[in-house]
Amino acid sequence: MNITVFQMDIIPGDPEANRENVKKWFKHNVTKGETDLVVLPEMWTTAYTLPELHKYAEAADNESTAMLKELALSYGVHIIGGSIAVAEGKDIFNRALVISRQGEFVYQYDKLHLVPMLNEPAFLSPGREKVKVFELDGVKMGIIICFDLRFPEIIRELALQGAQVLFIPAEWPQARAGHWEVLQQARAIENQMYVVSCNRIGSYDNVEFAGRSMITDPWGTVLAKGSQDQEEVLQKALDFENVTNVRKQVPIFDSRVPQFY
Repeated sequence: MNITVFQMDIIPGDPEANRENVKKWFKHNVTKGETDLVVLPEMWTTAYTLPELHKYAEAADNESTAMLKELALSYGVHIIGGSIAVAEGKDIFNRALVISRQGEFVYQYDKLHLVPMLNEPAFLSPGREKVKVFELDGVKMGIIICFDLRFPEIIRELALQGAQVLFIPAEWPQARAGHWEVLQQARAIENQMYVVSCNRIGSYDNVEFAGRSMITDPWGTVLAKGSQDQEEVLQKALDFENVTNVRKQVPIFDSRVPQFY
């Protein structure tokens, strides 16, 4: 499966401009028949404009999702649509979207762990449903968002459901960039799955972001990594037989004794 990651900068509080940027990027970087799946970063329509997010959050049936469906169908690619701010009643959720190459909605995930360092709980509501795997082209996949990476329990749950690859849209800061890289490798190794992240670059409200989007294999080897400060395209073909082989070589799931944990 050929994966393409768009490590992008985000224009704060301008969903329309960000949507146009994504459309242009698809036009110049995605070729029908050569790319199977595209990944976008966290909150790519608005950035972390938390105090003003009530003005920019979209309805559940929104323009950004409609655009992603059109792009998926036009280019014949699956899209891990990063995440966007979605308003439901008085709540605003940080919601990840998954769209199939047929332009159909596949799965959504609302971020469970809100970041206290950014005061997210004052402006966002946490997700209310457990994580679940979804399938594209017969491959079992999982998705979390940014800060969720620090919670191994949520990722192990996806692994136990059979996930072969984990996607992480993010706006991870430069101040904790070392954690960002090490934790991705750790999650890949301990769950014997591919980990594919898409982090933003640039800065907003005195926070500089880390970039360094990564594609890590089930052995923990980093196959591709973006820079800290440039918009970039990461591309890699993932062979999911590698997941099977690693899990046979080191059979951690057969060795678990959860009744003692």
